[in-house]
Amino acid sequence: MSAYHNNTPCRAAQRGFTLVELMVTVSIAVFLLFGLTTVVQSVRQANFNQQALAQLQDEQRFAMTVITDVIQAGGYYPSATPAGTPGSAWTPATSLIAWNGPPAWAVFAAGQAFAGSHPGATPDGFGVRYRTNGNDGVILCDGSTNNVAGSTYAYANQFTVVPPAGNVPGQLLCQLSNVTNNTSNAPVALVNGVQNMTIYYGVNRNAPAANYNVDTYLTADQMLNTDWDNISSVRVVLQFTNPLATQAGQPAFIQFERVIQVMGRAGMHS
Repeated sequence: MSAYHNNTPCRAAQRGFTLVELMVTVSIAVFLLFGLTTVVQSVRQANFNQQALAQLQDEQRFAMTVITDVIQAGGYYPSATPAGTPGSAWTPATSLIAWNGPPAWAVFAAGQAFAGSHPGATPDGFGVRYRTNGNDGVILCDGSTNNVAGSTYAYANQFTVVPPAGNVPGQLLCQLSNVTNNTSNAPVALVNGVQNMTIYYGVNRNAPAANYNVDTYLTADQMLNTDWDNISSVRVVLQFTNPLATQAGQPAFIQFERVIQVMGRAGMHS
């Protein structure tokens, strides 16, 4: 008696995914892809934020470093005797002659190391003067030095801010002038993103002849003529555009400030 063999495949073995199973699988896959996309976007945004803030910090640090170097040297003059006058030494009045700089506010009396403006509605401007010997390493606001061996020059470093306009970012500018030769270079942009600048001059009004202690900080419009020769420190306030301002909860601007000692009156500070 022969056995009967049925070679027809089992129906259960041919069963595929149902529509419901496919829909569930696709939903899970879409959910996972959405989560992965969200994570990638968050990482990219965090990386962008870090780069933007790092750039802002670099610009702030560079701006403050340049301004600090210049302010600290305010009123400096070498101990060498002036050319043609053997036996005499530099004094503030002889090392820094009376001079009017390119900006309207840059009016310096003889011996005056600092000048500035405080318009109120627009950023402040300020200038710092000092004298250098050739190759003495005293840094100027554009990063250069007096590299002419044996030559002494008086320089004026004038800082201004051009506020942002449209898509053009605000800039901190420096204009270097050779007071001795009465020549001025074109303004140079130091950093971008600067919105505003406010300068406060630290003076001693109670006993200016007794010591160099600061008892008040004044803006340029509050300074008396006698105050300009009595500056022991300068408070610099720089306002930068916040690169994250478009994000929720972020302020439009970030402010940095520093109090800088004038070395000729307060001693050396780093």
